[in-house]
Amino acid sequence: MRASRPGGSGSGGTDRGLSVTRRVLLAVFGVVAARLGWLQVVDAANLKSRAESQRTNAIALHAKRGTIYDRNGNVLALSEDCETIYANPSEISDPSGVASALADALGGKKSDYMDLITENRESTFVYIQRQVDQEIADELSETLAKRELSGVYFLADTKRVYPYGNVGAQILGYVNMDGDGASGLEYYYNDLLTGIDGQMLVETGLYGTPIAGGASRITEAVDGTDIVISLDIDLQEACEGIIAEAVEHYTSDSGSVMVTDPKTGEILAACSTPLPDFSNLEDLEALNLKLVTSSFEPGSIFKVITTSIGLEKGLYTPDTVYTVPAAVKVGSSYVTDDDGRDYTMDMSIREMLRRSSNAAMALLAQDVMGKDVFSEGLDRYGIGHKTGIDFPGEVEGLVKTKDEYDVSSLGSMAFGQGLAIPLVQLVRAYGAVANGGVPITPHFLVTKGEEEVDWPAGDPVVSAEVAAQEVEMLRLVVTEGTAKNAAVDGYDVAGKTGTGEVAAEDGSGYVAGKFVASLAGFANADDPEVFAYVGLNGVPYLAAESAASVFHDVMTQTVNIMGVSPVS
Repeated sequence: MRASRPGGSGSGGTDRGLSVTRRVLLAVFGVVAARLGWLQVVDAANLKSRAESQRTNAIALHAKRGTIYDRNGNVLALSEDCETIYANPSEISDPSGVASALADALGGKKSDYMDLITENRESTFVYIQRQVDQEIADELSETLAKRELSGVYFLADTKRVYPYGNVGAQILGYVNMDGDGASGLEYYYNDLLTGIDGQMLVETGLYGTPIAGGASRITEAVDGTDIVISLDIDLQEACEGIIAEAVEHYTSDSGSVMVTDPKTGEILAACSTPLPDFSNLEDLEALNLKLVTSSFEPGSIFKVITTSIGLEKGLYTPDTVYTVPAAVKVGSSYVTDDDGRDYTMDMSIREMLRRSSNAAMALLAQDVMGKDVFSEGLDRYGIGHKTGIDFPGEVEGLVKTKDEYDVSSLGSMAFGQGLAIPLVQLVRAYGAVANGGVPITPHFLVTKGEEEVDWPAGDPVVSAEVAAQEVEMLRLVVTEGTAKNAAVDGYDVAGKTGTGEVAAEDGSGYVAGKFVASLAGFANADDPEVFAYVGLNGVPYLAAESAASVFHDVMTQTVNIMGVSPVS
């Protein structure tokens, strides 16, 4: 008897066979319909995005970084048009010819370009070289066209150029290959300078090649903001040369200079050695402005702050006389004067500054002022607090609070020992004295775009009367005291020397025969237009024998370049 055959005819066929076939077809149709529903509804956005990415290529349109100008309108940093060169290895039919053309135009070995092309044959994008000068890129493009070599493409780009080379490099900083600020003002004001990149979406073929005449969509780039900074590039160059020569001449570990307008807080020049070189940016130390990023014991330039604190409180006048022994006990040690005085002497406050007496300062702080008055005065001056200078890496320093004072703190801090601060804090403090007691934050930024930047003055640290008394005493220090070598012919200079000890790195005390020699002062004393700080770190000389002479050179250049009129 024949077996029944589903869907067949005759006595062996049944309706059940037709039913099974129908169900199978319906199931298949259901699966197909479900898949279509998934693709058209649920996964539609994803598929559209994938299709879009396969047929379009996004090309960044780099915003031009803002230009940096000095106070006189000289261009210090600007962005120039250039080309970034890339290849689509899958399109290159003559790797040897392309490699030869690249080597001829861009330099380097032909074999290196061959490796780059042949080892990435499956790729559609390989960087050849970024930020190529426009002229070189144009010549390469013409060569490739003449030789009918395909597969190399050019993207519009920009690169940072510094017309004055390494002058001011420490302050300006530099940008990385992605166009972002990496140090200095380029880093500090990166958001302001950067702008917003645009984008061009272009239709591409199977291998990522742009389709001639294909659709494109462009979002224009927004260029960064131009800024004007307070530097005078001529003065900056002069100061860099002076401090570099001084470090070598006085066998110093390093040196620093900062020149400001004490009335506005604008920084006219600033640098620390070692000075950076744009051709070798691996020396991270050279990128630091030590006046801002490192702390030192200030030494005797601190005595201006000590004496003015007592004057402001009315505890004495410049003519008040105290009997100062040859040695004053501070904690378990005795403080003496650098001039070797071995006898008791009656000194006025004025004479204490002229002689730069350590013993006298310790006596004033311990026996006349006390820790409450002294610590409050340091806070008022901002000692141990950030100044707010617009430069990256500012530190607060190491300054004990009143509650942390031990038996030696008060006496040693009075003459600039037992505390470590970035010297920009002293720049601000001296600027306040020169400005009638009113401090203004040392700063670089003057204008951004068309907007003038406001740097408000701080609360007075001392009265105008006390500031004038300090100026008069500082003038005496230059004419008759330890800062004689700082005098500039024809100008009324007021200033103070400082010789601080260098602390051992292991904390065991101080390094014998090494000092932080410094001088801070301004001209002309009655109406100061310029202030300068000069410091030599780790130098085997007292300030009167080293920093004073360097200050003379810096101040001479400053008054000449800035057009400060002599008084006689």
